[in-house]
Amino acid sequence: MAGTARERLAELLGDLDEEPAWSVYHKLFMTDLSVSVDGIGPLRFPVSEEQSVRLRELGRRARFGRGEETLTDPEVRDTWEIPKELVRVEWTAAFGTMLEVMRDELGLPPHCELTADLHSMLLYETGQFFVTHQDSEKDDSMVGTLVVTLPSDHTGGELVIEHRGQRAEYRGSKVAVSLVAFYADCHHQVLPVKTGNRITLTYNLLLTGDSGAAAEDALAEELAACLDEHFATPAVLPYGRGQTDPPTRLAYLLDHEYTERGLSWSRLKGSDAARAALLRAAAERAGCEMTLALAEIQETWDAYADDDEDSWYGDDDDSPEEDDDSADDGQYVLQDLIDSSIALAHWVGPDGQPEEISLTLRDAEVAATVPTAGLTPYESHYEGYMGNYGNTLDRWYRRAALVIWPRSRGFASRAQASSRWALDELGEMIRAGKVAEAREAAQSTEPFWKAAVHATPGNELLGRALPVADGLDEAASAATLLRPFRMDQLLPEHAPAFAALAARYGDIWITALLRDWFDAWTPANYGYAPEPPAWLTGLPRLCAAFSATGSAGATTAVHHILGLSWKWLADGIRPLLTEPSTSSAVAQLTRLGEPLSGLVAAAAESGPTGVLDDVVTLAGQADGDQGIALVMAALRAARPGSEGFDELALGCAERIREVLARPQRASGDWSIELPAGCACELCRTLGAFLQDPERRVLEWPLAQEKRSHVHGRIHLAELPVLHETRRQGRPYTLVLTKTDALFREERLARERGEADLVWLAKNWAVPV
Repeated sequence: MAGTARERLAELLGDLDEEPAWSVYHKLFMTDLSVSVDGIGPLRFPVSEEQSVRLRELGRRARFGRGEETLTDPEVRDTWEIPKELVRVEWTAAFGTMLEVMRDELGLPPHCELTADLHSMLLYETGQFFVTHQDSEKDDSMVGTLVVTLPSDHTGGELVIEHRGQRAEYRGSKVAVSLVAFYADCHHQVLPVKTGNRITLTYNLLLTGDSGAAAEDALAEELAACLDEHFATPAVLPYGRGQTDPPTRLAYLLDHEYTERGLSWSRLKGSDAARAALLRAAAERAGCEMTLALAEIQETWDAYADDDEDSWYGDDDDSPEEDDDSADDGQYVLQDLIDSSIALAHWVGPDGQPEEISLTLRDAEVAATVPTAGLTPYESHYEGYMGNYGNTLDRWYRRAALVIWPRSRGFASRAQASSRWALDELGEMIRAGKVAEAREAAQSTEPFWKAAVHATPGNELLGRALPVADGLDEAASAATLLRPFRMDQLLPEHAPAFAALAARYGDIWITALLRDWFDAWTPANYGYAPEPPAWLTGLPRLCAAFSATGSAGATTAVHHILGLSWKWLADGIRPLLTEPSTSSAVAQLTRLGEPLSGLVAAAAESGPTGVLDDVVTLAGQADGDQGIALVMAALRAARPGSEGFDELALGCAERIREVLARPQRASGDWSIELPAGCACELCRTLGAFLQDPERRVLEWPLAQEKRSHVHGRIHLAELPVLHETRRQGRPYTLVLTKTDALFREERLARERGEADLVWLAKNWAVPV
């Protein structure tokens, strides 16, 4: 027996009775079926060539699904579909009996009813086929597909079905009706017809009744003991890194593949149904809850092509440079598992309701009787040897999973998977008067709540969280709930709820919360790179929404928001104002002009906060082009005449006049100022050359490393100097040449300044 509790649990479930079939084949007499087609009449068995030709005249190219699309492509599916409304099918009682036999052979519970719903009639002529595919679930109760092959004189056209590495091949008959039933998650194909015509009826197999079977008491007790041990035993970390807390959940991976539509307790397939019933009984005995989930699994294997064992060493000159993503996964030999991940994205909760979730599982939380590597992936990609990496095979799978956790941790387990559900549930507790219970539940989320919030896209989550934090009526619990959010997620519609929080919990609490939100709004946190204009330009609307509430809490919130917003923005502006005046620095400052405009407008509307004075002071400290570029961008983004901008406009005009009052460069003055920075001997020589008003060219023998340093200084400062290397002698000679761009750029800057003054006079009433 295996070592850990989860391994023993998987082994116990693997010792169940013989595995049910995943596909079954039977025959009925030709007299058990009659088919009539409008425009042709009753078909005579075996179907003749004459009637096949007439069917072809009624047919249309059969379509197939790919993702959300429905396509027609004879390279994928080459067959004719007879319109279903033209087809009339009648069976004798033998068909109903056969469905019961198939139900039992497929391992479906005897108390459930298996029925067949006609989906299509198909004609495969000589040479036609359908490549490997899976059937989509066309009904909520669909569990499989039934293919009925009508008697006809044909060869080829075999139906090939694959499941978990096994393969079955079924042929039609000339003298009997052939029936093949298989689960919807099986991959299958129709091989090309060699002679004659293959004619089929395809049915959706529908299951009604609960497929959960009665659990075996003794085995359920053993499984319950495994669950108790699993949730009480510290988990062992990989690579000998010690132990950690006991797992909080167990996910048992089922053998069949399901879609969101087909995920239901009542439609579990084969052994999945029996194992689910046993684990449900065991969970009850162990005081646990259980959900049915969909697991997305990725595995990365060390692998090589099975026809080239030496490919790791790159000895095969004929191996392709790139590998085909759609290549047969079976052509590779798996060696070691390098990495794997399992994530849950959808489940049917304990209450039976479907939920969208986001939860990544650790290895110590997963058990499976059948290893994932033994199943057929829905996608794979091989990366050949690339010198210092490669020879890896990535495979992706979808499996159903039974997810179990102690009932005492029910709220935390579901909250970690769905932050939306958690907030809605806390709101229900508060409305029901269970405030103490809600506080305890909120505090239980602290270990994972930040990750759960960050995994939820969009801004609507904060709108759910604010009234819940208010209803908790406890500062610590409310802070736990709100701390993971970011400042840019606060929107005008949140103002009433946020103002109520400020009034309830006070100035110190709201300041600490906002500071946490601003700290999270940086590239260093979780790889999040903020786009200031998207939120700061909306500050006037946000502040107006707060003011409209008329509460004292709103005033407190606005002052803190404006102060922290200015600190955040100023920290981004200040370094740019002290850098050399390059095009990139000016472009960044211009980009920050729009959010600065939003901040100034909000501060002007919200009353004295000191922010306006700080903005004017910082703008006045800037030198030259940088400060002018920033303020002009802010003024252009504002509505002319808006309150709060007059002093900025006057100061900007004054700085432009100062720049224009400087003496213009003489026609023969080639002097250039090297921005402050490195003071090495190379840079001193470069600076002396640049400052020389008469010298245009410097020929400078330098080794490569020194040339690179000089190149870098010229490039970063965007100096109007051409640098070329004359590759003669040793060392090579670096030739520096001052260009006419020196005069052109100064002329354009003067023209821009004059145009800006005209614009300021027109839009902001600045004296000319």
